[in-house]
Amino acid sequence: MKSTLTFFFSLLLFISCQDSVDDKGAVTWTVLQKDILKPNCSNCHMAGSAIERQSGLDLSSNDSYDSLVGVSPKNNAANKDGLLIVSPEGGMKGLTKSYLWEKINAYDQEHFLSDHPEYGQLMPPGGNFLSDGELQFIRAWIEAGAPKSGNVVDENLLLDTNRYEPKPFSKPEPPTNGLQLHLGPFEIQPNFEREFFQYTELNHTGDLYVNRIEIEMRPGSHHFLLYTFNENIPQQIIPNYGEIRDLRDRYGATNLSTLYTMQFHKFFGGTQWSRLDYVLPDGVALKIPAKYGLDQNTHYVNRTDSTMIGEVYTNIHLIEQNNVKHVAQLFDFNNRDIYLPPKKITTIQKVFRMDDTYYFGQVFSHAHEKMTEFLVEIDGGDRDGEVIYWTNDWEHPPIINYNPPIIINAGEGLRLKATYDNPTNEPVGFGFKSTDEMMILFGWYYK
Repeated sequence: MKSTLTFFFSLLLFISCQDSVDDKGAVTWTVLQKDILKPNCSNCHMAGSAIERQSGLDLSSNDSYDSLVGVSPKNNAANKDGLLIVSPEGGMKGLTKSYLWEKINAYDQEHFLSDHPEYGQLMPPGGNFLSDGELQFIRAWIEAGAPKSGNVVDENLLLDTNRYEPKPFSKPEPPTNGLQLHLGPFEIQPNFEREFFQYTELNHTGDLYVNRIEIEMRPGSHHFLLYTFNENIPQQIIPNYGEIRDLRDRYGATNLSTLYTMQFHKFFGGTQWSRLDYVLPDGVALKIPAKYGLDQNTHYVNRTDSTMIGEVYTNIHLIEQNNVKHVAQLFDFNNRDIYLPPKKITTIQKVFRMDDTYYFGQVFSHAHEKMTEFLVEIDGGDRDGEVIYWTNDWEHPPIINYNPPIIINAGEGLRLKATYDNPTNEPVGFGFKSTDEMMILFGWYYK
């Protein structure tokens, strides 16, 4: 609370001083583009990328002003609410009409997530929020009418490098129409990675259709995933409800029975973020078959000398079947052919080819700590080489949502390219520990 109050009092102070800013300094728009937009936004909002086509924003060019100011957003909900990407109206009225401010204002994320989940995710994705100084600079520029010329904001604002920190872990309110799952509290011993599964009964007699998933985790989580089981799983190895199945014992040895059941998993959802609230587009829903529950998978890494406490809540929001136009299928494109030589930087790529026309509505990556870049391109067809996903953050990879979905035709594919830096004296391959590596693309599609 103290940091939040400090942030807003500093905002008031700087805004009150704007009249003293004159044209002797650098042009405000030039500073904003060079020092804020390019380093923080242009990796995804680049010319020719799927994200640029969806949002209409190319923030990698030398001048992106005309794609921001006075332009209606492509997000249907924001457009319907009368927002512009950046309103030139000025003052608080211009600020409240600017979609950009809604998307970057991390300090108001509770309002954003609660009142406007259909606006998409906060930016930059992955919890890599702008600094307080960058937020203050953009706010002051918008309130000054978002001019292209002139020096209207004090550049010293950018000296404030403090960043918003999310609120502490707390139990979310259960959904009005849906289910709440809970794991823990559970212990993670000092200097140990604990990963386990718990098969959870949902007490449903028919298929369930899910259009929103909320996840809240205590700090220290490497990931949390939800699975159902595919039709090929032998009846005798379906786990017992409520039973905790650790992937490794206290000495680090793999439990083979747990590993065996993983071969029959069907990915349902999950995140590496400590907090997720994801809403599918209207008419699109995930299906939980009547015969299966959900296998909850949590992975915590404790590199301290003290016992860590883990805990996870998941809200599953349901809709009626007659409101479903498309049943989304979840995918995990998993490349296990990984070999990273010691003391080398290695790039691995693999193409996943489509046998039919697919509509992809979401993608996000999963890798471990040696990953330095994860890129996804369209392979084949008229859009060969088009970038649809990029990240250099293995801990908090962005979840990129596409509305409308990206169409990948039969014979085309998605090309995954991942770069790893192995500074150790030993080769590294695929594995389940954080010191091993992975190369997975998750998400959903429909046909």
